[in-house]
Amino acid sequence: MTAVLQAENIVKVLGQGAAEVHALKGVNVSLGTGELTLLMGPSGSGKTTLLSILGCILSPTEGAVSVGGQSTEGAEPEELADLRRRNIGFVFQSYHLFPTLTATDNVRLALDVRGERGRKAVSRARDALAMVGLAHKLTSFPGQMSGGEQQRVAIARAIVGDASAILADEPTAALDSENGHAIMTILSEIASDAARGVLVVTHDPRLLPFATRIVRIEDGRIVSEEQGQAKRKVKANA
Repeated sequence: MTAVLQAENIVKVLGQGAAEVHALKGVNVSLGTGELTLLMGPSGSGKTTLLSILGCILSPTEGAVSVGGQSTEGAEPEELADLRRRNIGFVFQSYHLFPTLTATDNVRLALDVRGERGRKAVSRARDALAMVGLAHKLTSFPGQMSGGEQQRVAIARAIVGDASAILADEPTAALDSENGHAIMTILSEIASDAARGVLVVTHDPRLLPFATRIVRIEDGRIVSEEQGQAKRKVKANA
């Protein structure tokens, strides 16, 4: 197993003076290929802050993050943005789709920001949608799709650029049990790729059967790590 993300001694201080909050207090965590890791903890425990730092959206106050073997320490904002584009795909609770764009165009945007355009980009977007079971929704707009289908579009957008790390923030929170199960099944399949790892932030215990590893965080500290119920199945790249 290769670590696609590695965080060492991460400290994050938010605010100043009387409003200062130590959101993360010396966190060490990694995400390996071929695994689906759940990051679990109560509200205010630091889950989303840690996810944002791992995803190069926030910079730590102290400590270092490595993305695909490259340290982010001292990186300029544009360098961090480039690391995100090349290595990280995001899936959010609220989908973050553009309502005036079709499913294909919403996915294609992830390639557009990487400078990949034209017919090849459209073909890759369609292939990604087919991978998540939406080959029949290529020209549909978000308003014409269910919540579960919109989340599948968001997953297709996250994987279309061959990101090695997929970071999902409460991806099933807005879905019913059936759609939530379907989304986690897709993420599990993505995590079986020998070149990818998936990290899911959640407080929902119904997601436990999908995890190969469970990391629990409380008050800004990692309090436990354990093997998940799912067997680790690594699918070799074609």
